[in-house]
Amino acid sequence: MSDETVEVLVIGAGQAGIAMSEHLGKQGIEHLVLERDRVAERWRSWRWDSLVANGPAWHDRFPGSDFDCAPDAFAGKEEVADYLAAHAEKVGAPIRTGVEVTKVRKNEGRTGFHVETSGGTIDARFIVSATGAFQKPIIPTLVPESAGITQIHSSDYRNPGQLPDGAVLVIGAGSSGVQIADELNRTGKQVYLAVGPHDRPPRSYRDRDFCWWLGVLGLWDAATPPAGAEHVTIAVSGAHGGHTVDFRQLAAEGVTLVGRADEFDGGIMRFGADLKANIDDGDANYLGMLDAADDYIERNGLDLPEEPSARDIGPDPDCVSNPIRELDLAAAGITSIIWAVGFGNDYDWLQVDAFDEAGRPSHQRGVSSEPGVYFLGLPWLSRRGSSFIWGVWHDAKYLADQITIQRAYAAYEPA
Repeated sequence: MSDETVEVLVIGAGQAGIAMSEHLGKQGIEHLVLERDRVAERWRSWRWDSLVANGPAWHDRFPGSDFDCAPDAFAGKEEVADYLAAHAEKVGAPIRTGVEVTKVRKNEGRTGFHVETSGGTIDARFIVSATGAFQKPIIPTLVPESAGITQIHSSDYRNPGQLPDGAVLVIGAGSSGVQIADELNRTGKQVYLAVGPHDRPPRSYRDRDFCWWLGVLGLWDAATPPAGAEHVTIAVSGAHGGHTVDFRQLAAEGVTLVGRADEFDGGIMRFGADLKANIDDGDANYLGMLDAADDYIERNGLDLPEEPSARDIGPDPDCVSNPIRELDLAAAGITSIIWAVGFGNDYDWLQVDAFDEAGRPSHQRGVSSEPGVYFLGLPWLSRRGSSFIWGVWHDAKYLADQITIQRAYAAYEPA
């Protein structure tokens, strides 16, 4: 017999778990949220010291709760964590911290699930996995430990002072890789940045933030990534008050751009021949956003200021025109590699029939293939905005409605 029984067990007390608790509470559904660390812990300990949100405070928030900063500001990581903790208190989320879920399995011969935790066992009718998108940091096995180079994931990077003396190779040119490379370069370190396929939207255009443009153009509600862009990262930044990422400017400031890191052998790192193509494709994405914005302004008769200089794109820097294809890391003085290549799934604890052959969650809008199990906080769960604070709030509302529907079926008795 389990130590405890609960109708809905939510696992994870980050933005997803808090949003889920809010909507379950509004519908009067008994539930419990388990968190192995502190509330919003990954904002505090899985981010670098100077990180700020990539969206302005007026946009990246829960409906009805404002940040304690200017609406157009980009909140720091501790501000975001404090905001989430405060919202959890505001909605009365029943969160139990310091409890790790180690195994969830379907009950045999009856509804519900048996849950093993570090604090005892729980019997739950419904399970919501709200562990989010940042589960298992990916560090490819490209460079062996025997190479004698310090290798860390971007989630373990805190500040330039933690790295040994010498140059740094940052691999991955999404938001994290770009911001870390820029910070290291500003401290005087020699930085090499491996640039793969990416989208490069304007931070703002014609007096409106990128997040606003995605909203009015209907792009936040896109259900799936464009074909061929499933693994394309987004290079956007709220650092230094928010600015458009410009790889040419980074090169002008001293960052050496290289192509995708393909192979390492005998101390030599070999890079793909795709650097210029990736830069050009990023430019096309940038200019396409400007075109769409201009068209929207004209069709709707908006009085927004012209910004012709936004279309000025400078010449390719030498590192793009004559890219480095091979680099002797020792000769270049590189002593550190920072892998900013994302995260993988870690669902070893969730031992139910809710995954495909590749181990990815099998679901529709978060409703899994295992009745009674739900996923929340994943990228593209229902739309482009699903992994953002406001997006996860709307996804949580949908899942709470689905749970309510299932409760009604369970309560039905023939007249």
